[in-house]
Amino acid sequence: MATLYSRDSNASGADASSVVEPALPQAVGYVVVVVIGFIIAFVMVLATYVLKKTAGEDNRKTEMFMTANRSVRTGLAASAVISSWLWSTAMLGSALVGYNFGVAGPFWFAAGCSPMIVFFALLGIACKLRIPEAHTLLEIVRIRYGKVGHIVWIVLCLINNIIAVANMLLGASAAITALTGMHVIAATFLLPAGVVLYTFIGGIKATFLTDYFHTFVITIIICFFTIKTFATPEITSVGHMWELIAAAGNQHPVEGNQNGSYLTMTSKGAILFGIIHILANFGLVIMDTGFFVKAFSAAPQAVVPAYIIGGIAYFAIPWCFGTLMSFAALSLEGSARFPTFPRRMSSTEISNGLVLPYAAIAIAGEGGAAAVLLITFMAVTSTISAQVISVSSIISFDIYRQYINKKATDRDAIRWSHIGVVFFGLFSACFSTALHYGNVDLGWTLYMLGVLTCPGIFPTVFTILWKKQSKAAAIVSPLLGLATGIAVWLGTAHAFAGEISVASTGQTLPCVYGTVASALSPALYSVLISLARPADYDWSDFRKERLAFDDAVPGFGTTTGAKSTSGGVSADEEADQRSSYEADKAKFKHWGKISAVWSLATFLGHWVLWPLPIYASGYIFSKTFFSAWVIVSIIWVWGTMLVAGFFPILDGRKQILQVWRGLTRSGEREKDVSPQASRGTATPVASDSGSGKEEKSSE
Repeated sequence: MATLYSRDSNASGADASSVVEPALPQAVGYVVVVVIGFIIAFVMVLATYVLKKTAGEDNRKTEMFMTANRSVRTGLAASAVISSWLWSTAMLGSALVGYNFGVAGPFWFAAGCSPMIVFFALLGIACKLRIPEAHTLLEIVRIRYGKVGHIVWIVLCLINNIIAVANMLLGASAAITALTGMHVIAATFLLPAGVVLYTFIGGIKATFLTDYFHTFVITIIICFFTIKTFATPEITSVGHMWELIAAAGNQHPVEGNQNGSYLTMTSKGAILFGIIHILANFGLVIMDTGFFVKAFSAAPQAVVPAYIIGGIAYFAIPWCFGTLMSFAALSLEGSARFPTFPRRMSSTEISNGLVLPYAAIAIAGEGGAAAVLLITFMAVTSTISAQVISVSSIISFDIYRQYINKKATDRDAIRWSHIGVVFFGLFSACFSTALHYGNVDLGWTLYMLGVLTCPGIFPTVFTILWKKQSKAAAIVSPLLGLATGIAVWLGTAHAFAGEISVASTGQTLPCVYGTVASALSPALYSVLISLARPADYDWSDFRKERLAFDDAVPGFGTTTGAKSTSGGVSADEEADQRSSYEADKAKFKHWGKISAVWSLATFLGHWVLWPLPIYASGYIFSKTFFSAWVIVSIIWVWGTMLVAGFFPILDGRKQILQVWRGLTRSGEREKDVSPQASRGTATPVASDSGSGKEEKSSE
């Protein structure tokens, strides 16, 4: 494994066994993970209570608990999109690949995320158009392909969620342990605890609010490091950093890079990582039902703008932060400031994701350690919350409601959602612990996860966008793809290393081959099987089954032709619904075209037109070019902070004002109990669907 993650065979230095003392006391780790975790949980629970009292958002109703009444506005949804990919892995991993490969590493990390986030706008709006009442991806699969297809996707999606959470917890717990000395298993079990509490009570809306708060804090801290890095006496400026990195490349040349330099996009190791990363991330996004839950929760007109804005804004975080922190580590590891001085970091430390914590300590001492501890904690808890909601939706809607109790009531679904939240929180901690004791770390999961997450990419996209995919193709192709990917992965690992072990299966080339086979072979299998016996699915069949517990889906009316829980609809009502659907259909097709153009433009820009010419040229960055590269990334990340922090406030100002009025009127009602006052208690409820209109609440 050292051959994959260390920059050269001597990366461990002469004293690799020496232990770096934690920069912070162990008590600080417990305070952040336990005390702050439960404080945030309490605040989110309180916010849920306030929204229920002032805005009528009742989390005892399934539509509110699971999809926030499908009314989340663009600003809050965009912040949640940024948060969904603002994993602890994103910050720890981008610094890791920057330290290993130079400027190319963080860029390819960022480029491996933004295209599929923007592409998800297309999938989200297509789902809104074709099956507006859906709660999960798996409901869509079940309606189109039946029980067998449904079970296959349940397995694929659960594998995706389990691997994703394990990846997050392994990196976060290792970083927290390095910073505070807190026992790694204690961190692994305590991190999900607060998440389970507020998700249990608040549901998806609590997840959105927590996403917003955490993302705002994290981006503020990242912006702090963009200033503090260059206030360090050993660095002082971007130009001086270039000089230090150029010297580091001469002293420790990077194998596979142009002239061994860190200052080049011509890096074989980085582009191979980029291939793994973009395919694995397509799998993580498309097979993560949490992304679909958030898309279903957004107001219809908010889906496309939220995912486009969120995807473009997110790009700056791993690009800028990964570049600055990895280069700070390379610049300072030869000085007494660096925690490992006088030795370099060992391959184990690098693979555990400790480049970022060590760089932060070198830049800002205990303050830097505390900042990284806080952003690691917030990143991992925010993304775990989304994963917990995702799995709980599978357990309640796709397992319990479908196979245990078909007549499940609203209360039954909520109860099983709660059971799913608690179960997955506990299971994820246990699974991550097992991986830790199996000598599996962040670096290994970062490289191999695509083998397991990618088989469902094309069958899922075809399910939503291609009516010709047959039932047989949908069921068989992901299973064959998974088998193909695993076989190629293990076979190449054995061929290159002579054995199958954690070390051999974590090497770059086996992971590249396995991920590519796992991602692309299902497309071939599906097309061939579908051409042999093509289907011609009628998209309107999606709307024949009633999925929502309430009579109407906000922003789209009652589903046309669906059998209502109240006993059906009259001919006049159905005609009105059909007219409403046709009007919304035209709008959604317009948004679909916009999302398709943006998806293509983002991929071409971030993966083709920008990086590949620089890669092909073999160019080594001059001081001027490097300065421009870093300054643009810093400006971009500050823009991301403004989008994540202030856009939701501006966009949601009407509901904020509504909540304030509700709170003040509640206080007035407590003081004034006259009959006249009691008759005027109806509170205007601002629609969060984006119309900006107000409706009277009914009690």
